[in-house]
Amino acid sequence: MTAPHETNYPRLKQDISSKELHDYYTPTLDEMAFIQTVSSQTHRRVMLALQLKMFQRLGTFGLLKDTPERIVRHVAKSLSYQLKLSPSDLDEYDQSRVRRDHIAKLRDYFNVRPLAEEGRLWLKTVAENAATTKHMLADIINVMVEELAHHRYEMPAFRMLDDIAASAREVIHNGHYENITNALSPHAKKLIDTLLAVAPGNTYTGWQALKREPKRPGNKEVRSYLQHVERLQSLADAIPKMEMPVSKLKYFRNMARALDAGELAELTPEKRYALAAIFIRAQLGKVLDDAADLFIRLMQNLENAAQKSLLAYQAQHLKRTDNLIAQLKNILEAYRLDGTDTQRIDAIGDVVEPNVSQLLADCEEHMAHADKNFLPFLAKPYASIRALLLNCLQIMDLRTSSQDMTMERLILAMGQLRSQRKEVVEVASFGLDMERDFSWMSVNWRRHVFPKTWGADRAGWMHRRYFELAVLFEIKNELKSGDVFVPGGDRYDDYREELVDNDTFLEELKGYGEAAGVDTDPEPFITGLREQLRAKCLEVDARFPENIDTDIVDGRLVLKKLKRTEISQALAAIDQLITERLEETSIIDVLVDVTHWMDMDKYFKPLSGSESRIKDLRNRVVATLFCYGCNLGPTQTARSIRGLNRRQHSWLNLKMVTEDTLEQACTDVINAYNKYELPSYWGKGKSASADGTKWNVYEENMLSEYHIRYGGYGGIGYYHVTDNYIALFSRFIPCGAYEAVYILDGLIENKSDIHPDTVHGDTQAQNFPVFALAHLLGIQLMPRIRNIKDLALSKPDTDVTYQHIQSLFSEGVIDWGLIQTHYHDMLRVAVSIMKGKISASTILRRFGNFNKSKLYFAFKELGRVIRTLFLLRYIDDPEVRRVIQAATNKSEQFNNFVQWVFFGGMGIIRENDRHEQRKIIAYNHLVANMVILNNVEQMSRVLELLRDEGIEISPEVLSGLSPYRTSHINRFGDYTIDTGKAIIPMDFTRRIIKNADTVPESDRDDEDDAVRI
Repeated sequence: MTAPHETNYPRLKQDISSKELHDYYTPTLDEMAFIQTVSSQTHRRVMLALQLKMFQRLGTFGLLKDTPERIVRHVAKSLSYQLKLSPSDLDEYDQSRVRRDHIAKLRDYFNVRPLAEEGRLWLKTVAENAATTKHMLADIINVMVEELAHHRYEMPAFRMLDDIAASAREVIHNGHYENITNALSPHAKKLIDTLLAVAPGNTYTGWQALKREPKRPGNKEVRSYLQHVERLQSLADAIPKMEMPVSKLKYFRNMARALDAGELAELTPEKRYALAAIFIRAQLGKVLDDAADLFIRLMQNLENAAQKSLLAYQAQHLKRTDNLIAQLKNILEAYRLDGTDTQRIDAIGDVVEPNVSQLLADCEEHMAHADKNFLPFLAKPYASIRALLLNCLQIMDLRTSSQDMTMERLILAMGQLRSQRKEVVEVASFGLDMERDFSWMSVNWRRHVFPKTWGADRAGWMHRRYFELAVLFEIKNELKSGDVFVPGGDRYDDYREELVDNDTFLEELKGYGEAAGVDTDPEPFITGLREQLRAKCLEVDARFPENIDTDIVDGRLVLKKLKRTEISQALAAIDQLITERLEETSIIDVLVDVTHWMDMDKYFKPLSGSESRIKDLRNRVVATLFCYGCNLGPTQTARSIRGLNRRQHSWLNLKMVTEDTLEQACTDVINAYNKYELPSYWGKGKSASADGTKWNVYEENMLSEYHIRYGGYGGIGYYHVTDNYIALFSRFIPCGAYEAVYILDGLIENKSDIHPDTVHGDTQAQNFPVFALAHLLGIQLMPRIRNIKDLALSKPDTDVTYQHIQSLFSEGVIDWGLIQTHYHDMLRVAVSIMKGKISASTILRRFGNFNKSKLYFAFKELGRVIRTLFLLRYIDDPEVRRVIQAATNKSEQFNNFVQWVFFGGMGIIRENDRHEQRKIIAYNHLVANMVILNNVEQMSRVLELLRDEGIEISPEVLSGLSPYRTSHINRFGDYTIDTGKAIIPMDFTRRIIKNADTVPESDRDDEDDAVRI
């Protein structure tokens, strides 16, 4: 059964503050007039007032004998009656006819009605409508509670709501199961049955094989995985597409993933076939994306191998280069001899005549590999992976996302060339046209595909191998940019299909403009932005001579380093006192405390939707958080924590935890953190800094890549840390990914009470489309700029010249017409992101350097405007640079902190399953935030004691503290989970500075979860 505290069901707080008593349980003048009208007896007036106020808080007419004594005394006192009511008085009233009369009067007064049979039927419909998109009983109950209050119904017993929610969910889910199963052919059902059986000679089932992850993309692994993709495609072809809400598909997919073949076989046939079919269709999208990733990785490996060969070739033939330079020197010396032109020519001839043919050959070979031209070195390694690349093309079945069908014709030609072994083939024989189908090809590629050494008799012919390579490299670029897509894929599908339709766009446009703070009409938007850029350029140019921190040397900008902020003696003293007085604890005790405070076990529910039967669930939750958040792994955790084995740890993670579970738990931890006073001195939560840190991963998986900047194989944990130190968002991305792509996701997908509108980052966080999209989403992008001397500004107009900063404007003039023409197309993308139809990272991943669409160039042009405005502020105001530096420093501190938390397993993520890798990063993020929350609670307690001892604590001192404290926490030793120990409750009301001039946001009184009617 769902617990009431997990929902918005109205209930009384255990500890009611004086302020809450006054605000919620004091009758108003109108209410007192009503009470006096209904009853003339003092005793009955108090009872009526109690019934009235309790109904306002609970939405139902409960028994007064259950009312806390403190509320009874307060209500009586509010009526100016010195009446003391005993429990027997309240019980007697509950049994009397007077209570029934009072309830009838109150129903008229509040215009409410009891939930009769007709109401229950209506409520059942409400629950079923909610269950079409929601699957957690608590979420369905919350919808029912809101609808009951809205339609003026009395709140029924919680057990009734829980039963109705469970029944509604079962009806909806069974309906989906039956519809999907009925749509399956007997052949499809037979295939599913085959998946659940162990084939002769195998030790695992086909169901287990469905969950296979690609390993490091060697030739053997790619070949094997592509065969797996083909088998899954043939299996998915027998299963029709399913129409249901995305949230339900995701829920059923997670449920199916958590089941093994034996557990799936024990389900009813309808549920078994439905879950299997959903998972097969979901896996198809995933493996198609995997095929695209494998193709891209193979092409990258091919390019890397060719570049290495080029470097080796250049090193090997360095002597020949020296000989050519020496020969050139001899020629120049012969040319400088005194005499006639004929004599000079003769002298040069004497130098080159014996070796002219060899010299020409050496020059041609040298020029063929000049300017980092690695193309000649592609042919040899390509031969060994040609079949794999063509298999990838066949499996992906690529389609173009534009009206230009050139790429589809080229891919068709690639298929026809598969059986060809001739090095030279005729262009027209494959349906290609020299003028129409080769305009995309660079000059360098053309030199190899159509060599100049070929005579006129080979006009219209091409070099097959280099043509294939050129097309494959172009496909790789267009896959990244979205110019071609993989039908049926997830990340590589046609992103245009995920954008809102035109009617929805027009309907949402006005509200979106108000929320994002942008003008949705192109003309005033462009006019305002242009005037803003003009004014800022003139303003910065006029102040530049007085800017002592900035200079231009040889046309390049030079910024002086900011002065380091010195730590005051007062801050150092308070910091030392906190360190000394923080109570020694262990990482396990920290997790136990926060799990108790947050009722963390309420998030850990079976994915099947049934109730958990684990008696010691809280112990198991703490152990699981420790196991995965600190990276000990199930085996080592079983050795460290007595009473639980490795299967119990891994079972809870598999059967009860998804990324959404961890995200929801983390959100509630953030919200609790935000209620404290102390973080408000560190920041207002209006900005966040995004940065990544490398996590070591075993090489045998697709996500693991070698990172040049960090060194070694691994993936990137990408975090958004607010200005008050808490981390809002985490994601696990490949090392080769451009981090700026993900910088906006953390703010848009954030569901906590902290809502930053500014995001900082390192140099990786900036490019033109990111600046543009951030501006349209109402987000201020302010990254740290390391190479500012190499960055250029863009001018608002052609005919303007600036006296002091003219040399900085080397990016040309803004094309305002391009922005205006495609402004509504850009807004459609932004609206789609805000509506949750598509993520910002999906769009930005498409807007790479290889994108050639007009929409990309429009975003790029708008980005030039926004980045120029930002760079002008960055140049002009040292405080902007100081704020950015402070924010990015907090990100770096958090990176160190999460790695401290992630102390097990030598810091290596040992899972090769990408789904589990992402969960481990989410576990680590949650545990790190739990430790931060615990630190703030303990620091607040210590600071309150120091204040009471007469030690002066100023806001300036508080602002210099940090919650990233580890010296008092023991990570190692014999771990014992004691959830029965006495735990001091959290106290958000602690005030470190009495009578402060400003009250932080966290001082806001929190309304309880009761519904007021």
